[in-house]
Amino acid sequence: MSTKEKEPANLSRRDFLKISGIAASVPLVVSPTATEAQGQQAGIVGPGAVPITLTVNGKSFSADLEPRVTLLDALREHFDITGPKRVCDRGECGACTVLIDDRPVYSCTTLAIEAQERQIITAEHLGGAQPHAVQSAYVNNDAQQCGLCTPGFTVATKAFLDKHAHGADAEIAHGLAGNLCRCGTYRGIHGVIAQMSGREPKGNAGTTTIAERLATSAEGGA
Repeated sequence: MSTKEKEPANLSRRDFLKISGIAASVPLVVSPTATEAQGQQAGIVGPGAVPITLTVNGKSFSADLEPRVTLLDALREHFDITGPKRVCDRGECGACTVLIDDRPVYSCTTLAIEAQERQIITAEHLGGAQPHAVQSAYVNNDAQQCGLCTPGFTVATKAFLDKHAHGADAEIAHGLAGNLCRCGTYRGIHGVIAQMSGREPKGNAGTTTIAERLATSAEGGA
């Protein structure tokens, strides 16, 4: 080994750590602006803010947001649309439910950048300029207590009834299972479904058709 090789490097431990940190960050700085996804080139955005435009309740909203911003944060914090509520913030309770192209989704687990060029409807505009019949039914059936879950529940209920206008009890339980009510007003919520589908509440959670009740009453009266 030569004398030159035996000489210690003229670097302190602090200098070494500084150089190592810079070297580790270089790939982040010079990372590509496109990547391949499903055999096609896809652009990479961020991590800084980028222009985002959303169509919410028939209106266009624009802001510069980081790609990591959720739809819930965009609606509440940037566009002052507060119908969707932040409760669990992890896609478990449904209080933040909105409609995207008529499909109920959790806005807390949806990125705002993903919702561009799609129609977003929140509880504020569920019936257009007037309250939706589902929202009125929630009032009529006392299906809300603290009200924190109610906007998300009304959105989910409307979406359910659009597909199951006369859903059976099992379909109701399954269709609304993604929304939780901490006050336990499920009896009233089933009453909403009953009112909207021409049925009436029965028992703790079931429903029965009004026609069946009238037929039974007529038989009893006879």
